[in-house]
Amino acid sequence: MKTARLGETDIEIGRLAFGCWRFADAAETTPHERIETAISLGMNLIDTADIYGFTTPVPGSDSDGFGGAEVMLGRVIKDVPHLRSKMILATKGGIRPPMPYNSSLEYLTEALEASLRRLKTDYIDLYQIHRPDLLTSFEELARSLGYMVESGKVRHVGVSNFTNDQFRALSKYMDVPLVSRQPQASLWFHNPIMDGTLDLCQEFKAVPLAWSPLARGQIATGHAVNSEDQLKLNAVISAIDELAQTHSATRTQIALAFLLHHPAGIVPIIGTQKPKRLTEAAGALDIQLSAREWYSLLEARLGQRMP
Repeated sequence: MKTARLGETDIEIGRLAFGCWRFADAAETTPHERIETAISLGMNLIDTADIYGFTTPVPGSDSDGFGGAEVMLGRVIKDVPHLRSKMILATKGGIRPPMPYNSSLEYLTEALEASLRRLKTDYIDLYQIHRPDLLTSFEELARSLGYMVESGKVRHVGVSNFTNDQFRALSKYMDVPLVSRQPQASLWFHNPIMDGTLDLCQEFKAVPLAWSPLARGQIATGHAVNSEDQLKLNAVISAIDELAQTHSATRTQIALAFLLHHPAGIVPIIGTQKPKRLTEAAGALDIQLSAREWYSLLEARLGQRMP
């Protein structure tokens, strides 16, 4: 698989990542099979979070399921130890219902230790703050992230769902670089392309890890979550299907190729828990959209030609 650099580090990650948001829910395949399939396809960045699995109790996690996905991933690492050296392990902390957010030094220190125990590992390759805690100063948060790296328990740090202003403000206090941002991004949710998110990633050389790259499945199915969006979605699906026919590809592959084509080096996080669909997603790397094709997709989403 083609690779990207994790920020300005020497770590190479696949241009597609595997996401564990639904890791604790899936029952059709074993956790081992899903991780091994992802890694075999070059999706070596394994993205999870301590909140993943919440409301789906997993033996070994909290009674409400908090930490469930990490527990399951930790069992894979324990049972097949050689997989750990093949993965770039990324997890997130900072969401803890009913707070809802906590990025204090005390809490993040405890959250990191808990994640390490659940994941059965001595270190995390990438630790990200899941959502901004409006009651924790950027100075304190920067200090917390710095301690994580200094301790050797975390190699690199980043943020998820931060606004551009929040990212820039936190960066001001950081002694170590923020090597990643994790925004919601897809052809349907195109805000990061237009609002400066991807521009800032290029400025700070932080890799954008796109969550929900298929817009919660709306692009794959063609069915809008909100009925009032169906007509707009139909126009997007029509444009995707036209290019899918041209490139002998699937809807999923064209939608992912759209993100992959952006110069910011977007790494879409693939959330499916079905090996067959992971293989399908990997096919997006073989598609090279022309500039005109890329803009035609964006224009379909905007509902008008570019000015």
